[in-house]
Amino acid sequence: MTAQTVLLLTPPFTQLNTPYPATAYLKGFLNAQAKAGLPVRAHQADLGIEVILDLFSTRGLTDLFAELEAAEVALSDNSYRICRLQRDYIRTIGPVIRFLQNKNPTLAHSICDRSYLPEASRFADLDELDWAFGTMGLQDKARHLATLYLEDLGDLIQEAVDPHFGFSRYAERLGRSATYFDEMHTALQAPATRITISLQHRLESHIQRTQPDVVCLTVPFPGNLFGALVCGKYLKKYHPHIQVVMGGGYCNTELRSLQEPRVFDYVDFVSLDDGETPLLSLLDHLAHNRPLEQVKRVFARIDGAVKYHNGAIEKDVPQRETGTPDYRELPLLDYLSVIEVVNPMHRLWSDGRWNKLTLAHGCYWGKCSFCDITLDYIKRYEPVTASLLCDRIEEIIEQTGQTGFHFVDEAAPPALMRDVALEIIRRNLTVTWWTNIRFEVSFTPDLCRLLKASGCIAVSGGLEVASDRLLERMKKGVTVAQVARVADAFTQAGIMVHAYLMYGFPTQTVQETIDSLEMVRQLFEQGVVQSGFWHRFAMTAHSPVGLNPSGFDVQRLGPPGHVAGTPTFADNDLEHADPLGANHDLFAEGLRKSLFNYMHGVCFEFPLHKWFDFKVPSTSIPPRYIEKSIRQRSSDHERPNALVVWLGSVPTLEVFEAQTQSRGNRAEVVGMAELEFYDRQNHWLLEADLAVGEWLIEQMPLLSLEAQQPMLLARLRVSYEDAELGSFEQFRASKVWKQLGENGLLVV
Repeated sequence: MTAQTVLLLTPPFTQLNTPYPATAYLKGFLNAQAKAGLPVRAHQADLGIEVILDLFSTRGLTDLFAELEAAEVALSDNSYRICRLQRDYIRTIGPVIRFLQNKNPTLAHSICDRSYLPEASRFADLDELDWAFGTMGLQDKARHLATLYLEDLGDLIQEAVDPHFGFSRYAERLGRSATYFDEMHTALQAPATRITISLQHRLESHIQRTQPDVVCLTVPFPGNLFGALVCGKYLKKYHPHIQVVMGGGYCNTELRSLQEPRVFDYVDFVSLDDGETPLLSLLDHLAHNRPLEQVKRVFARIDGAVKYHNGAIEKDVPQRETGTPDYRELPLLDYLSVIEVVNPMHRLWSDGRWNKLTLAHGCYWGKCSFCDITLDYIKRYEPVTASLLCDRIEEIIEQTGQTGFHFVDEAAPPALMRDVALEIIRRNLTVTWWTNIRFEVSFTPDLCRLLKASGCIAVSGGLEVASDRLLERMKKGVTVAQVARVADAFTQAGIMVHAYLMYGFPTQTVQETIDSLEMVRQLFEQGVVQSGFWHRFAMTAHSPVGLNPSGFDVQRLGPPGHVAGTPTFADNDLEHADPLGANHDLFAEGLRKSLFNYMHGVCFEFPLHKWFDFKVPSTSIPPRYIEKSIRQRSSDHERPNALVVWLGSVPTLEVFEAQTQSRGNRAEVVGMAELEFYDRQNHWLLEADLAVGEWLIEQMPLLSLEAQQPMLLARLRVSYEDAELGSFEQFRASKVWKQLGENGLLVV
């Protein structure tokens, strides 16, 4: 069989600071297949970061300003100012880009004195934000100023060069509103812009470098679709022998009922869901080893009509067999760490290089009524072992030299998070990581402390509507009080908590919206949530609400702009009417503005009705509801297989004599144990009965993560009681156990 070469591409634009992982996942999988004997070579490239670095360079800006001058384009006052300052922009762009790539850190001093960078409209509100950035370090403040500088240039490009431009999205509106293909098709026929010309040049360079037989375009978001189709158009015109496959998150959710044949003027195949098995089946088909009807989850155009082919007998590749993501070939040192907004979680998205990895395929909960739980990427839950995950972590660190990880799960499973944390500590790995969770009761204070010890710095989770009635209707499986307790456990462990917030869920009333805002206000006032973002509820075709709208008392109106008899392109987002609910759109600005202030620790005393320019009711939530919920901590929710872990060092023991009073008031001298501990910050002593102290000295090495087998809590109980030391439950209630717990003894 002749070897096939596959080029995996991320089209513009996703993130500036780190590569989107889809191509790395597939490249790692194809590497594993090649080792097993499949004649395939895989290459990858991130066209998004390459186009950005081409545009925002000395040559790129020089050409841009020359083009604008020659065209004599009518400009707004702001864009005119930027053009008048073009020499300053051309002179500074190279050093600023290197600074944002962490290659030129000393430039921060010049940036922060506000005399180095040219400034346009993005800097207008900076003085108002000084209070928010007052505690930022020099590097962070300079990074934010440099981000504003780039955004000024981005505004010029959007106004005068390409209206579709955005740093992390390209022609996103066309992708979001693409029920029909007409507008997208028209945009693709428009004359090339500086951005599409740059994109085509970069694409051609990779075609010449790799000489591929197949090009795979990942489209995770609406803001990648236009760029992907521009690539497909170029390939069809100049390299028609290359087969073009499009897949990714956008296809998986939006194109499941694809009918539009014109899409296949730009690509040959559209693949759904996990890409490994569909890609293998397509490669087999292109090698003339199987008919098209026997590929897996693939759309193609046959005789002018769109046909769906899913006749392959192969199952999806198990998560444990997909291989380690391969980030080689990507310019990891050239990505830009920017600080766009003050939201702490959004900063993690945009600042720093994060290796992306998945703990488990799908969602272990899989019940939320607003979520696309009928789709494979959520409904097929398949975890990986902690040992295999840590093998992959070590391999990726060796590839990239970076120790930051973003676990991109729908909701990371608590039990697997525990095991991964234990394995990270056991292997002495230094990693920094964050992920998405559900606010499960399983996240006890001890588990949160263990996660922190392994390198966890932040979690994000769905509080959604902050209303117990609506949370139950959503089938979230949590209450607001539970969220508060779990968030407090993470916060006390030193892990940042970001809450996804939702408004406009079916039947949500004005009163419930105001009460939700009050819950959010109290969560921030208590300091148990540090970051949040309000999302407007959207009905999707593959969610329980979209599939059964009458069951949620809403009316499904169909896709936006529906025209009977016209072939559809994207069909996931659905318009709907909510006759029992409030006019949800009215609340958007007030919710956004209040949250912005709460995240900065201000305006907690501000009356809720002041956030809105229309009359709203007073909240019905008691003023100390969240505070009391946190204090009413429930039982430890220990797992049946709970482990006892000691994170500290093994102590030394000294015996001393102490006088005690007997029942007859006679002084007695008894032997006591003094255990001496050294940890990273402190030196401390623990006193205990001699027998208990000697038992602890024996047990501590067994509780250490360096022990061969982790210690089950049940086994420790047996050991204590076999030593005839009394009731183990009384020991757990003792001052000795409490002091150990405060210093690293965890039950997880």
